Amino acid sequence: MKSLSECSVTVIGLGLMGASLCIDLKQRNLCREVRGVTRNFGTILRAFHENSVDLATTDLSSGVAGADIVILSTPVRAVVQMLETLGPILWPGTVVMDMGSTKAEICAAMERLPPRVQPIGGHPMTGKETAGYASAESGLYEGAPWVLTPLPRTSNETVELASELAEAIGAFPTTMQPARHDQLVAAISHLPFLMASALVHAVSDCGDEDPAVWDLAAGGFRDTSRVAASDTQMFLDILVTNREAVLAQMDTVSAHFQELRRLLAENDEDSLWRMLSCSQATRAAWQQKKGAFTTSAQG
Repeated sequence: MKSLSECSVTVIGLGLMGASLCIDLKQRNLCREVRGVTRNFGTILRAFHENSVDLATTDLSSGVAGADIVILSTPVRAVVQMLETLGPILWPGTVVMDMGSTKAEICAAMERLPPRVQPIGGHPMTGKETAGYASAESGLYEGAPWVLTPLPRTSNETVELASELAEAIGAFPTTMQPARHDQLVAAISHLPFLMASALVHAVSDCGDEDPAVWDLAAGGFRDTSRVAASDTQMFLDILVTNREAVLAQMDTVSAHFQELRRLLAENDEDSLWRMLSCSQATRAAWQQKKGAFTTSAQG
């Protein structure tokens, strides 16, 4: 199998994640050729003229023809559908990756790809609440975990190439089973989005009674509600394709919330203090570990 520097890479979907990947691959001269495929002709012109890609097209067949690596960067259900279209037109030996936020359904669809291609699931754990090509930036993946979910048919060489790509743009590849990935991200990504959405609805209800709440809203509301501004279709696909794991996490957080409510209603200050202190210490320990990891990795 070729090294990354010898590969022609096609990225399908030039939104935040796909375009940021193209920018890094192109600007750092990491591969032989960078192609972008998107349905938006305006994005094609912009990507080409801004030197984010070597080639951009709306035609899927010509975009993937002869590519060594094809990376799907679209909403999850669009990835699943596109894999069915891609199967018959990919050249033998093509590595097919994705960047979707859930993995079980995508990897199941990848299993149905022709045996002549090499599939591997992927999910870079980074992003922003804004979407689209205009939000793309160089260095988006720097210091971020990049989960790889190989299939039983995925060769070691394919895992090595996918890891090489992730490392080349500053990410840190880690491999795990699709089901385990989906359970973990339900807790750290999908649940926070739903909680932020619920918070915005609650504050909006308050605003219906007294609009001044929006004038007073500041850092606390901004920070805890940030991900509620994320792309709706993207998160709808995520939630639908990871329903059971997300529901389980919603039940867990609901139990903790009800316990906090009970302690407050009973004016049990000692127990409330202990519960809040525990969450404070856990959050601080994670932040310290994350900071140390980032510093070590960058050094």
